[in-house]
Formats: sequence, C-alpha cells, structure tokens
Amino acid sequence: MQSIPVDTARLGVLRCAIAPETKISNFETQEVKKDRDGTPVYTVAVTVRQDGRRISVIEIAVSGEPKGIQEGQVVRVTGLTAFMWSMGDRHGVSFRADVITPVHATPAQAKGGDA
Repeated sequence: MQSIPVDTARLGVLRCAIAPETKISNFETQEVKKDRDGTPVYTVAVTVRQDGRRISVIEIAVSGEPKGIQEGQVVRVTGLTAFMWSMGDRHGVSFRADVITPVHATPAQAKGGDA
C-alpha cells in the first residue's frame, strides 16, 4: 500500500467533527485496533474547507488517544498521509496522521473577530 503525504497547509481550516473514538478491528468481538507497537488506534472525523468551497469530512486514524480535542474545535494535523485501498470491487482513500492536536483560539477569535 503506497502512502501519499498530504500538505495540510493547503487544506484550509481543519475542525473536529466527531471527537476521537477507538477504532474497532473486529465488530463481533469489539476488539480495538492496535498499531505495530500495541498502542490503540483512534479515529477523528475532521472537516476540511478550502477557499470557501464545500466542506468535506475525512476520518483520520492516529496512534494513541488525542488529548484535549472536542467537537467543533479547530485542530492541527501533523504528518498526514493518504492511502489508496481496494477490496474486491470496493476502493477508497484512508487517512493517517502522526499527531492531532487542538488549536487554542485567541480571545478575538473566540468572540468571532479577526486575529
């Protein structure tokens, strides 16, 4: 599976749509997916909006629980990569990041002003 680095600076504002949740590898047993080191993998749904265009939602996997992230909060995504996948006649793109951290707004941004 080939990984493609993603330039997050070109994605505009990234905002948490669904707070971090553990990724399930087996729905029958509810087994949590783990990375090579045995760390649980979490997914965070993030909205992406470029240049005032339509908003897209992508799910990003990350090892370990991202701390301090709440729905609606602006986030910083570091080390984002995309993976093309296919299974039979199904195919798509998955995303993985090294780290997802909250971006704390300045007082002017929190009140809706320009900063």
